[in-house]
Amino acid sequence: MWKLKVADGDNNDPYIFSTNNFIGRQVWEFDPDYGTREEQAEVEAARENFWENRRLIKGNSDLLWRMQNFKQTIPQVKVGDGEQITYKIAKTAMRRGAHFFSALQASDGHWPAEIAGPLYFLPPLVMCLYITGHLDTVFPAEYRREILRYLYCHQNEDGGWGFHIEGHSTMISTTLNYICIRILGEGPDGGRDNACARGRKWIRDRGGVTSIPSWGKIWLSIFGLFDWSGSNPMPPEFWLFPSFLLIYPAKMLCNCRMVYMPMSYLYGRRFVGPITPLVLELREELFLQHYNEIIWKKVRHFCAKEDLYYPHPLIQDLMWDTLYICTEPLLTRWPFNKLRQKALEVTMKHIHYEDENSRYITIGCVQKSLCMLACWVENPNGDYFKKHLARIPDYIWVGEDGIKMQGFGSQEWDTAFALQALLTCNLTNEIGPTLKKGHEYVRESQVKDNPSGDFKSMFRHISKGSWTFADQDHGWQVSDCTAEGLKCCLLFSLMPPEIVGAKMEPGRLYDSVNILLSLQSKNGGLAAWEPATAPKWLEMFNPTEFFANTIVEHEYVECTASAIQALVLFKKLYPGHRKNEIHNCITNAVRVIEDKQMPDGSWYGSWGICFTYGTWFALGGLEAAGKTNKNCLAIRRGVEFLLKSQRDDGGWGESYASCPNEKYIPLEGNRSNLVQTAWALMGLLHSGQAERDPTPLHKAAKLLINSQMEDGDFPQQEITGSFMKNCMLHYATYRNTFPLWALAEYMKNCISLSSVGEKLK
Repeated sequence: MWKLKVADGDNNDPYIFSTNNFIGRQVWEFDPDYGTREEQAEVEAARENFWENRRLIKGNSDLLWRMQNFKQTIPQVKVGDGEQITYKIAKTAMRRGAHFFSALQASDGHWPAEIAGPLYFLPPLVMCLYITGHLDTVFPAEYRREILRYLYCHQNEDGGWGFHIEGHSTMISTTLNYICIRILGEGPDGGRDNACARGRKWIRDRGGVTSIPSWGKIWLSIFGLFDWSGSNPMPPEFWLFPSFLLIYPAKMLCNCRMVYMPMSYLYGRRFVGPITPLVLELREELFLQHYNEIIWKKVRHFCAKEDLYYPHPLIQDLMWDTLYICTEPLLTRWPFNKLRQKALEVTMKHIHYEDENSRYITIGCVQKSLCMLACWVENPNGDYFKKHLARIPDYIWVGEDGIKMQGFGSQEWDTAFALQALLTCNLTNEIGPTLKKGHEYVRESQVKDNPSGDFKSMFRHISKGSWTFADQDHGWQVSDCTAEGLKCCLLFSLMPPEIVGAKMEPGRLYDSVNILLSLQSKNGGLAAWEPATAPKWLEMFNPTEFFANTIVEHEYVECTASAIQALVLFKKLYPGHRKNEIHNCITNAVRVIEDKQMPDGSWYGSWGICFTYGTWFALGGLEAAGKTNKNCLAIRRGVEFLLKSQRDDGGWGESYASCPNEKYIPLEGNRSNLVQTAWALMGLLHSGQAERDPTPLHKAAKLLINSQMEDGDFPQQEITGSFMKNCMLHYATYRNTFPLWALAEYMKNCISLSSVGEKLK
């Protein structure tokens, strides 16, 4: 049976190291002797239940982690038709949710949970391990069984696999997952429910894999299923560019930079893995014509219509053609190949720097597989590759739907929200130890130093004082994670230290403020990872076909609103520190939020689905800055948007299709989503809706209360996270954090104003 090990790491192991004794690390381990027969049977029942209902709910309920000995002792409550929401009912539901959620906290204070969903994450890791000969040692039989379970569970009815678990089938995901299944030992007609035959038919019905998008072409080239001449060039000489050029590595979005850095190294080496019998079989299975007869240069610009979200403009194709026809032939011949060799050395230097500064976690899972492979190509027996192997478990998560590869972990993000939800519940006398552990975790997870050495020459920004999305070892500063971490520390500083632990030293708080101020752009908005200094028109050179906003850093409503809330609270507690700078930062941030409002009154959310998410953040930021429904038109318009989109059952439900289409699209069937309902409810509460007309709030609260399960949990519904406009994420804690937080805010702001509630019709 699987068990989760928390803060686990061997300080005596030469291939793994930590900056804070592995706090926040979460690693799954299979123990055949772990668990009783009853518990093992419960796990199998959960797996079979997911399989039977996989077409209805695509995100798993994280049951392997949540199966524990917690027994709810507070009786369940419901609100009947026409019944009022009393103080007792609301508080009981809130307490039940708080006690259940507190029981999910790990021993080091964070809330472990899945953050997955994209279906192109895992196969490259399996392909990398196959190429390097480490598949069986990293993924023994039980691991391979669970990986296959995941792939079978998330195969679409048409035989393909989506870009993410709720998406339509795409060529890149279908091809990579098909290859993954074959690597793991299934024959061409094997797999549960004829998985391989159905997947292969999907691919061949669409002309074979020559139309796979660019990232897929690269991985197929690496694996020996594509010729490198069928890919657009990725010259490693790019990493030699001087800083005065408009197109310069430091001006790229860090995630994009760290994908194309190892890609360009592998391209520059024209690396191809061993041509095994499996590779030869796949060449026969995945193409419609004989492999040796394909004219590779003609397929460089091919992309399946199912994958095409961002069509390349003509100027970009002209750039690729110029590099392909003119530049590459020169750089691969004497004497210019000397420059190529120098570029490869510099590129590898940057890869090693990034690996060391992230403790070999890297910035994300796409980069992890590529950087690990690059290290192996450089030296198959080197320590760099061995250090990468030691950090693979940091990416693995096990659910009732099997093993998946996470984006990189959301420990700090989830914990900061969990703590704010629990603090709002005002149950310190009941959950004091939970709050104390959480506070200690947040304090210990703050990044204490900047990246090593001359970090600016390595294209890095300051990180001292920040919080990452994952854990401290990850090392990458994020603005909204920093803001939420800062908010937590400031809120805990107002509470008795004997209950919640010692408050954070002012100097460390100042460091956090410095991070936030450094990430504000001239227009007033805050970027996510690094200052947004490059012109936005560079996005026309976005080489991916399935993402948007990937080339340069952008400002985000959520990051900006989080920063406003944190800085307003900081200003109240430390009024003398950088007073004018903070005042100007807040003023400019408010202006950009108002400017970014959509014509319908909503705000586009970049990291959640979508307009509901963005509007919650925006209203919270405006309210923190002193804006009200009376003095702010933007708030009034935001409220109008939320009230118009409320469903008959009192909830809100928005489709993930809102993200790529950039317009509000409701869920089919007039369905509501509890997480989105919580966001909307809190947004309305921020606007002072309780004072105007609490009826919509009562209806939303009724839906949340009546949806709570017997044990205090809330049901898993549609996934609610997103990134890069076109891909979705499953945040497993969201279904607890936000309904609980919304009920607590409802108790504080609405029940107190309307002690017996409004009669519900």
